[in-house]
Order: sequence, then C-alpha cells, then structure tokens
Amino acid sequence: MQINETQLSLVNSRIETLIRANNFYGKRLQDAGVSQVHSAKEFEALPFSEKADLREAYPLGLMAVPEDEIVRIHSSSGTTGTPVIIPYTSKDVDDWAIMFARCYEMAGITSHDRIQITPGYGLWTTGIGFQAGAEKLGAMTIPMGPGNTEKQLTFLQDMKATVLCATSSYALLIAEEVEKRGLQDKIRLKKGVIGSERWGEKMRQRIKSILGIELYDIYGLTEIYGPGIGVNCQYNTGIHYWDDYLYIEIIDPVTGRLVPDGQPGEVVITTLVKEGAPLIRYRTHDLSRIIPGDCPCGSPYPRLDAIMGRTDDMMKIKGVNVFPAQIEEILRSFPELSSEYQIRISHLDGKDTMRIYVETTGSVDFSTIASRIAEKVKSRIGFTPLVKVVEVGVLPRSEKKTQRVIDERYN
Repeated sequence: MQINETQLSLVNSRIETLIRANNFYGKRLQDAGVSQVHSAKEFEALPFSEKADLREAYPLGLMAVPEDEIVRIHSSSGTTGTPVIIPYTSKDVDDWAIMFARCYEMAGITSHDRIQITPGYGLWTTGIGFQAGAEKLGAMTIPMGPGNTEKQLTFLQDMKATVLCATSSYALLIAEEVEKRGLQDKIRLKKGVIGSERWGEKMRQRIKSILGIELYDIYGLTEIYGPGIGVNCQYNTGIHYWDDYLYIEIIDPVTGRLVPDGQPGEVVITTLVKEGAPLIRYRTHDLSRIIPGDCPCGSPYPRLDAIMGRTDDMMKIKGVNVFPAQIEEILRSFPELSSEYQIRISHLDGKDTMRIYVETTGSVDFSTIASRIAEKVKSRIGFTPLVKVVEVGVLPRSEKKTQRVIDERYN
C-alpha cells in the first residue's frame, strides 16, 4: 500500500512545519537536502526517526510550533532511559479525541453506554485518551483510574457500567475477582476495550468467558498521540487504523526496506496532521503486518494485524535469540494451561538458565506437563528450560501491565 497524493501533500505540510521549527527532525531534513517529497519513492528515501532521537530532544526539543500554541504535554514512562516529552496543540488533543471516538464507534459503543476507565491518568496517555474519546462520543464516563479493585467492582455494579476500558492484565484481574465473588449476574458489562500491552488468545477467551463480553484491541503509543489510533471491528480480522491521520509502513527491521503487504515486519508511522510534535517515518519497534484486501465489516480504513511483539523484546540465552512470543506460542498449544506465565532468566555457575512458570488446574499431573513443555521448548528453540507448574491464580496479577519476562542477569 503506497502513500497517496493526499497523504504526500500532508507530509509536505509537516516537512515545512519541521524545517521552520528547526527542531531535531527539521535539522535532519535540512541536512539531507529535503524540502518536499513528490513521489512515494522520494518519501521512502526520507530518514527514519527513532526513540533515541526523541530522548535526545528532551525536554521540549520536539516542539514544532510556538510554545503559546501548546496546551498539554504527555510523556513516556522513562523506565528505560530519559523520558520522551510529547507536546500537543489544541487541535492535536481534539484530533486524538476524534480518533478515539471512532474506535468506540467501531466497537459498537454509543452515547447510551457507560464507560468505566481503569488505566492511569497523568503524564501517561492512556486514561485521559480513553476519557476524551468517550466524551467526544457523548457517553457517560466513569474515570476510576488504576487500582482499588474493591471500588472498581462496586462501581461496576452500582453505576451499571456497560464498557470496561483496561489493560489486559487488569481486565483479567477484575474478571477473576468477579468470578470468585459470583458477581456475573450483578454487572451489566457488554464490551471491553483493551490496550497498552500485547495479549494472547488464551487470556482473551478467559476474560470473555468470565465476563460474557465482546473484546476489542485498541492500538497506540505515546509518541503518536496515544491509544486510539486504531481498533479491531466485530469481525476481529485486524486493527483498522485511521489513514487520514497516519500513514503506516512495514519494514524489514534489519535492512530498513519496505516489505510487501501481508508480510510481517516493523511498524513505521508518519503523523499526517499532528502540529505539536509531528513525526516522520517513526520506527515503533512493534512487529505486525498490513492485512491486504477488504474487511467483511465494509470499513474503508486499512488494517494492521495484532501486534506480534517487539524487535527489542529479544532475549539472548545460551547463544540463542529468543522472543517471548515464541514461548507464548508454545504454551498456547497446551490446553491444560491458563493464559498466565512468567519467564525468569538468570546466570548461575557460568551458565544462562531460563525458568518458565505456568499455571494449570489441579486436575493434571504437574511433573508430566512440566516435562512435556520443556521438551517442546527444546525441540522448537534449541535448549531445555526449567519449567515450574503452579495452580491457577498463583502467578502475580497486575493493575497495570504484567511483567512477563524478568532478566535477573543484570540485577
């Protein structure tokens, strides 16, 4: 899917803005002798931007308009380095709300729904993004924020919320509490809008079966507005993204070259109308693919497949490159297991060791299934992990994102 004339025109407008602002990307464009692009080929020759560039621009080096036009900032967590500060104009805030409202509409949510929002507010984009979209839609918003599960359950019942917005980890925690307390008949939930972390089919089915709701994946990242830049429809054939606001490419993460539609690679995003901090060819490190063809829902918006993982998720163990998604795929093939797992990597006596903790019911023999898992990992990846099987509910649940990989070699 090549960039079209309308999108090229919008890119040129952003190039002019960046050069005029003389920020980090404007300088890079000037150094490359770029003032406009006239074709898809010229666009594809533009330099990429990376998170490292954005960190170097801390605190406000990304700002592409005069400061008196900036109405808000958001920030990445900064847990892996200097935080990234993203400035927003009033139009950016409104555009984001429009995109998020589209997500709700794609999920069949209307102004008659009551939307309970559990992700965090503040510098993190999630809570306020969910709220702005709900308000733009005209729905009643219940801005709970994170934690206090007891109060969350009370409000689900008393406010008769019909939509739950959460990370997949917290949606699972709430679902398990609802089941434990026998509250299924006391809540009115119909749909869940889930974002902020990758989640597998087993977790999806567990949440869905306990709460009896439809689930929708919402996509986004702080650098590109936040959550709400795409969502799956009722047919669950991929994430529709808003190509009047964004242009998405898929590249080979090693060579940087475009891959054909349908093939997996790294997601690269260009913001077409963003004012406060436009980004051109931003490498997200998310792994996905463009889904070719039309969706059964009839939407004209293109589709991105569910995020498969990240290029920077890779773990090197005993000389072997391993991605968490590979382990998850293996675990998914065992129907006896729950959706929850944890990988711990340590270095003992000069050797790397991988321990995989999994949950299952007491109806299976723990040692037998542990051996079967270890054998399958050995055959697929090339080394034998230590597998520890525990009962369902033993592994930690999170009110935010679940940490599934703990590398103790660097602690």
